[in-house]
Amino acid sequence: MQRTDTATRTILNRRDALRAAGAVGAALAVPAVHAQSPSTDLIRVGLIGAGGRGTGALQQALSVPGSNVKVTAVADAFDNRIKGALKAVEGMEGKVDVPEDRQFKGLDGYQKVLDHCDLVILATPPGFRPFHFEAAIKAGKHVFMEKPVCVDSFGARLCLEAAKLADEKKLKVVVGLQRHYDSVYRATLEKVREGLAGDIIGGQVYWNGSGIWYRKREEGQNEMQFQVNNWYHFNWLCGDHICEQHVHNIDVANWFLDALPVSAYGVGGRQQRTPGQPSEIYDHHAVNFTYPNGVHIASQCKQFPGGDNRVNEEFQGTKGYVRIGEITDYAGKVLWKYEGPRPNAYQVEHDELHDAIRRDVPLNNAYYGTTSSFSAVLGRMATYSGKVQNFEKALALPYRTMPENITWESTPPVVPDAEGNYPLPMPASFKIA
Repeated sequence: MQRTDTATRTILNRRDALRAAGAVGAALAVPAVHAQSPSTDLIRVGLIGAGGRGTGALQQALSVPGSNVKVTAVADAFDNRIKGALKAVEGMEGKVDVPEDRQFKGLDGYQKVLDHCDLVILATPPGFRPFHFEAAIKAGKHVFMEKPVCVDSFGARLCLEAAKLADEKKLKVVVGLQRHYDSVYRATLEKVREGLAGDIIGGQVYWNGSGIWYRKREEGQNEMQFQVNNWYHFNWLCGDHICEQHVHNIDVANWFLDALPVSAYGVGGRQQRTPGQPSEIYDHHAVNFTYPNGVHIASQCKQFPGGDNRVNEEFQGTKGYVRIGEITDYAGKVLWKYEGPRPNAYQVEHDELHDAIRRDVPLNNAYYGTTSSFSAVLGRMATYSGKVQNFEKALALPYRTMPENITWESTPPVVPDAEGNYPLPMPASFKIA
């Protein structure tokens, strides 16, 4: 469904933008104890996307301490993933109730899961996320969804609209940007907010690693089946690794600066070309994000072997240097160091989501989940085009990578050439919209 130009321009006004940055409020501190008694009703959990991350999220949802919870429906494009996810939780006695008639295989299975749950986990390839999120909120379901929540402008707008609808319906939404639920990040941000490092004037964020999985084409697979099964290597499905993976670090920059990028400018490419593993995505991106008041964040991500790997965020303030868990002055004196406990943030996400559902208190990560995801999209748009990209203008573009009415017989947005290779986005020819 297309939106009018006026609607798209007004979705993210200044108030929404500050809220979307998600830097203050519930994300800062451990949740307060609420006066009302929590509900003990059964929470029926549905899983849409039963791969590794979906299976992990399901295990965590079923492991919330003291929660009356049960998985009641599972959907995935491939039947073997459904069986794998159920096998992973089969030992959780009394928490699994998914007979064959509630195991939904195929691209439309998500619609059927929504008839059998109160809380749904969305963990399919990211290109599907906006459409599944919209459907879940319209169906009145609480949501845990993995990052990124969008891979293009159209999906970002869809998610922001669904976020507002979730508020209207008092539905709870958590996004798998788990650093927001990590005690070390929360404590460091609290010290930054107290002014220990002064005003943040710059920073660097990294996800530099060695590589990513690749699934070879199976006998009998058509092109659509191959791409959905090998989703990490296609932009319409994953958004490139700057979106699928590096979004975590870009999100931290938005969070700590309490702002969204004004623009992005960068370069990228594909250095490692493994024979027999054709891919459409880049294996490195380097982006300069400009924030309000002229603050710059240098962003790097890579997926090829060799060199130093680095996954972290650091910021420079007018008074000191911020590393997660430690703040020093510029002479090296430690001003603060975190020494408290560090529970598993992946589990804390689900613990706090269930608590919000049971106590019926506001919790909606979809705003910052969307704007952080779109910040990563903005970085990709910059590296693919070789041009400066403005956040607000890019958000309003009719830029959609996901085909409408997708089926196994559909032709994907990109197809291989005669040698089996996919065209790489090149600044001289890349078109955004």
